[in-house]
Amino acid sequence: MLPIILSGGSGTRLWPLSRGLFPKQFLPLVAETTMLQATLARLDGIAACRQPLIVCNEDHRFIVAEQLRQAKVASSAILLEPVARNTAPAIAVAALQAVQGGDDPLLLVLAADHVIADVAAFHAAVALAQRAAETGALVTFGIVPTVPETGYGYIEKGRNSERGMWNEIPMGTYPVSRFVEKPDLATAEDYVASGRYLWNSGMFMFRASALIDELTKFSPEIVAACSAALDGASADLDFLRLDATAFAQSPEDSIDYAVMEKTDKAVVVPLSAGWSDVGSWSALWEVAEKNVDGNVLKGDVLAVDSQNSYLHSANGRLVAAVGVADLVVVDTDDAVMVAHKGQVQRVKKIVDMLKASGRKEAAQHRVVYRPWGCYDSIDNGTRYQVKRITVTPGAKLSVQMHHHRAEHWIVVSGTAKVLNGDKEVLLTENQSIYIPVGVVHALENPGKIPLELIEVQSGAYLGEDDIVRFEDKYGRV
Repeated sequence: MLPIILSGGSGTRLWPLSRGLFPKQFLPLVAETTMLQATLARLDGIAACRQPLIVCNEDHRFIVAEQLRQAKVASSAILLEPVARNTAPAIAVAALQAVQGGDDPLLLVLAADHVIADVAAFHAAVALAQRAAETGALVTFGIVPTVPETGYGYIEKGRNSERGMWNEIPMGTYPVSRFVEKPDLATAEDYVASGRYLWNSGMFMFRASALIDELTKFSPEIVAACSAALDGASADLDFLRLDATAFAQSPEDSIDYAVMEKTDKAVVVPLSAGWSDVGSWSALWEVAEKNVDGNVLKGDVLAVDSQNSYLHSANGRLVAAVGVADLVVVDTDDAVMVAHKGQVQRVKKIVDMLKASGRKEAAQHRVVYRPWGCYDSIDNGTRYQVKRITVTPGAKLSVQMHHHRAEHWIVVSGTAKVLNGDKEVLLTENQSIYIPVGVVHALENPGKIPLELIEVQSGAYLGEDDIVRFEDKYGRV
């Protein structure tokens, strides 16, 4: 069994914590580990499970690699999507990659940003799905609904007589009668009362060749584009970079629309395991631990006479709430979001407004992550900018120069190995160095602990695109 982890989501409904360049799957929203790492940990205990194959956005590649390293998980491959094309192309290219060596594994397709509280129940459902997939079925996991949710699509379970292959699939699995779109409340109430409908989870299992055959039948354009993208792929460090031109030719379809709604081989396995896709702040409030007043308090928060609210200080600043109910308040370094809990699906409109006005808060946090560590822009003004830079042990920034800015570096902790023109020096705590405009330089952490320093930039232009790279261990030249 080959797990396929889809990690391409943007998580805009969880802004301002989740942003385009660092979305929710990379955040520790529910536990101490990130959602991607929790998904990887959930694979432990599944029999004959290979190292996972990750499909992610090209911009997220170093974040994925670092979180895999932290979780001590090796990957069979990290496939980079040059553009977003929804789940059908992402799964198609993973399936095509899986059969390239003449193998034909079962694929367990999971999203990187789901919560599953009962891992044992999940494992039992996977074992049942495996038996069904071995018969040639395309299996989806349907969540047993707990409320008449209007934010999910639904799957209607079929009856035994509705599929000719029914006798081949194991008891406890059902042929799919139909997929239905997100319903209104009255319809959702009818669905839940009937006992025949399940939430559409977006998780699947099928033999790689079976998925490719059905995709070829119903969506040949996707298979053609993904095959060409894989044929033209190139290795880049630990990543497989798909051919951008070919992949962009693929239709932008979900796997449900491209295959599952059309095939006569669709089977559903019911799953009751405390599942959530954490698609909104209200959904996160539902799965998070609450106090006696029904409040979820994260970070430095004080609440007085307040109920059923989600209050989060993500930057160490005190958030105080008095006499509020059913609110979501999230305070980050550069943004504060306040919403009624019943209106949180509309947070995406704020992100759309930020994008339309070209504001950076839509895509990135004040802390920006790089393959070597991160930096935090702590102050800026006319002709100057101050950053706090953290370099992980053994990491090195690219050998580079700037046309428009000079830099001062002051070491706060750790040891810095600095190339400054034709000289190389070693700096420790409280030591500093000046990098003039136009001088080739590099920064490295040769030590065993993180290197932290303060960088003061000065000059006529301070944009991140004023970098000329000459050498880079991360392939960014």
